[in-house]
Amino acid sequence: MKDKKQKKNNPVSAELKAQKSEEAMIAGILEGSPDGIGVAVIRLDCGCRKMAAVDKNGEPASKVIIYRDQAESICDKCKADNGAFSRVKEEFIHWVDPQPDQATKNMILKKVLGTQVTH
Repeated sequence: MKDKKQKKNNPVSAELKAQKSEEAMIAGILEGSPDGIGVAVIRLDCGCRKMAAVDKNGEPASKVIIYRDQAESICDKCKADNGAFSRVKEEFIHWVDPQPDQATKNMILKKVLGTQVTH
């Protein structure tokens, strides 16, 4: 029981980092995207996620993938609206090492996620 309480109250979960359940999907996307220097991860309020690799210019380096952990399919909301922007809960870019410099990161973040990043 102690471990479950620690997970719920763990401040790391509030940071915008890839969760264990997302890491395999990120690795698969990057494997199929040789130009990818990161993966945009968008978490929706329904629990589904949208991901796509980005290149050094902030352009797509893969197709957008929508998935839901431990489910055969995405939810009905996502089927209807393709994971609408209005339902974004969190978004960030998972960078590949070596990471680009901060100016390049900022340019890509603005281009891919927009000027207002959710936290």
